[in-house]
Amino acid sequence: MALQVEQVDGYAAALFEVARAEGALAVVEEELFKISDVLAGSDELRAALSDASIPSEKRQEIIQDLLVKSNATPITTSLVSFVVGAGHARDLPGIISSLVERAASDRQHAVAEVRSAVSLDENQRTRLAAALSKNLGKEVEVKVHVDPSVLGGLSARVGDVVIDGTVRHRLDQLKETIR
Repeated sequence: MALQVEQVDGYAAALFEVARAEGALAVVEEELFKISDVLAGSDELRAALSDASIPSEKRQEIIQDLLVKSNATPITTSLVSFVVGAGHARDLPGIISSLVERAASDRQHAVAEVRSAVSLDENQRTRLAAALSKNLGKEVEVKVHVDPSVLGGLSARVGDVVIDGTVRHRLDQLKETIR
């Protein structure tokens, strides 16, 4: 059963506090964001981690093996394993999103979740963050999800503000205009 928003935020707050207390918040935040992308890209992994018929220990073993192979820190591995072991693997993306927002807010920044067909290099991320910061009037941190379905361009979501400059969006607009 999926967690309520308050429960997701509660888990995020707990993970945030543990990571901060360990002095590893920035690393944990980045690793969790990458884990979220891996989960989003694998229906099979999400299904396995959320399958109540698979014993909790086996689900934890699956995620621990994955995180060890991806060189995640022990703190990140422990935190994700805890959530999976508690039976809330399907809520991980929401928990991670809430934690990322909380961490950015703690730094008095906003988070821009960007979808791009290709990975952005550091220079591109910096320029994009500067443009979004100028446009929105506050410091913005860019978190990039590589999503081939956007075809080209990118979309950015900062809170309730969505800026969609993807080729897919433009093609959809063109279809509507033609109709």
